[in-house]
Amino acid sequence: MRHGKKVNHLGRQTAHRKAMLANMACSLIEHKRINTTVAKAKALKQFVEPMITKSKVDTTHNRRIVMANLRQKDAVAELFRDVAAKIADRPGGYTRIIKLGNRLGDNADMAMIELVDYNEIYNAGKKEKKTTRRSKRGGSKPATPPVATQASNEEE
Repeated sequence: MRHGKKVNHLGRQTAHRKAMLANMACSLIEHKRINTTVAKAKALKQFVEPMITKSKVDTTHNRRIVMANLRQKDAVAELFRDVAAKIADRPGGYTRIIKLGNRLGDNADMAMIELVDYNEIYNAGKKEKKTTRRSKRGGSKPATPPVATQASNEEE
């Protein structure tokens, strides 16, 4: 039974797994998209999304927490400076996993993980939704011509 076992160990010991995820997260922040296996992409998504959420509020405490996990000063600086500004209004779901097929050498399931707001191809077709306010009573009435114009047309 696998009750309560949330962490995919990825065939590695704890220190190796944490170092690998930190390096992959730094690469994702730097390049905005990386190719990896599906299992690693899912583990990376769980690892990096809480840190992106923390980067929305730029405090010393949040920077130290993220620095403890990422371990690279340049990646932390770019996360808090560039990425946080771009995803400021997004309530979650900062990454997207796209499956690519199988790798030639060992037939492993491959995937591309990317930051959602940095993909211009997906975001180009979508327009900003305009919110409209509608009446609770029912809506618009059908347009009828004014009576005064009809009477003036009959007199002529």
